[in-house]
Amino acid sequence: VVDIVARRPQLQERMTCQIADAIFAALEPDGVAVVIEAEHLCMMMRGVKKPGTKVVTSAVRGTFRSRTVTRSEFLSLIAGRK
Repeated sequence: VVDIVARRPQLQERMTCQIADAIFAALEPDGVAVVIEAEHLCMMMRGVKKPGTKVVTSAVRGTFRSRTVTRSEFLSLIAGRK
């Protein structure tokens, strides 16, 4: 899914939502959470001009949207992996 959606140029926020929507529609799970952390070439060259600057976006569907506890647990688990 990620390879297909990321193939075309677009905003990271939109891509994150499209990935979450595709997974949610195809698998029909109780919930989906997608977090993308990316380093943008445009930010390094003409934006903040700091290599290593990353942008994080997220999209949640189903139980990850409706249950704060579930969403918080997921976010704390992935935060610990850095």
